[in-house]
Amino acid sequence: MSDTTEPRLQAVLCSSPGGLHRMAYWEWGAPDNDRVLLCAHGLTRTGRDFDTLARRLARRYRVVCPDVVGRGRSDWLANTSFYTVPQYVGDMLTLLARIQPRELHWVGTSMGGLIGLGLAGARASQARLIRPEPNGAWSPMPAELGQLRFASMTLNDVGPHLEAGALARITEYLAQPLVFPAFELAVAYVRQVSASFGPHSETQWQELTRHVFVQTAAGWVKHYDPGIALAVNLDGAALAMGEQILWQAYASLECPVLICRGNESDLFARRTAYEMLERHDRAQLAEFEGVGHAPTFMQAEQLAVLEDFLAQAV
Repeated sequence: MSDTTEPRLQAVLCSSPGGLHRMAYWEWGAPDNDRVLLCAHGLTRTGRDFDTLARRLARRYRVVCPDVVGRGRSDWLANTSFYTVPQYVGDMLTLLARIQPRELHWVGTSMGGLIGLGLAGARASQARLIRPEPNGAWSPMPAELGQLRFASMTLNDVGPHLEAGALARITEYLAQPLVFPAFELAVAYVRQVSASFGPHSETQWQELTRHVFVQTAAGWVKHYDPGIALAVNLDGAALAMGEQILWQAYASLECPVLICRGNESDLFARRTAYEMLERHDRAQLAEFEGVGHAPTFMQAEQLAVLEDFLAQAV
């Protein structure tokens, strides 16, 4: 029986117009289990955010938690302009071609939810694409991925419309060059900038810090490429166009959808969550008190909601 207490570190080779890059992913549970729970993290986080969830569900699913390119154990892109959702979607398609899920459940926090919607939109438009080639063209998507189906989709504090003010707040600290001489100071920083995650124990704050800071000769530094800040586009016209595409992708989902929202979230407004409920007859909403952007699925209440949803989704 596979160990469900620690993950296996794997990697898949992906491409962008700037060349090849490795995307690392953490895998829990039996490697031959084709019931896959794929967990995609937020903008500056890593796949290790889902350790608590993965340990709990690894006996039922093969839990796969990628470090999106530019974060964690994955490579950094040579050209920072490709830190975009379309690139991440192409990378995830490459990963899915590797792991070959029969039953795919998607859990996406913030940016991870947008990637999930991007996958749904690509499938709905029958865009048989997988990755950009160096000459700017796109190579064909393998035929088996044309049959991509979601068994369920969990969108964690994210939807087609995001509040511009909150996006600006998040991008403020993205490229800040920080070096801490001690791990405890890095933990204090994460606790401060991520206070909207809600109450966590000291041990949990350490877990939330351990994989987003890395120790170097100079001290503890952020474990992501500061260049991801350069690709964040807050232009109003671009945001409006992106929102329209995301609503179309959301409408294309044929599976049960769990919408999670921190009750105090400034990024994902309650009115957006309610509009999502109105637009999808298989969607349900869970709101968590005392939490902003975004629930971490480290707390018993949040885990129970997700487990119940997954049990009913099959």
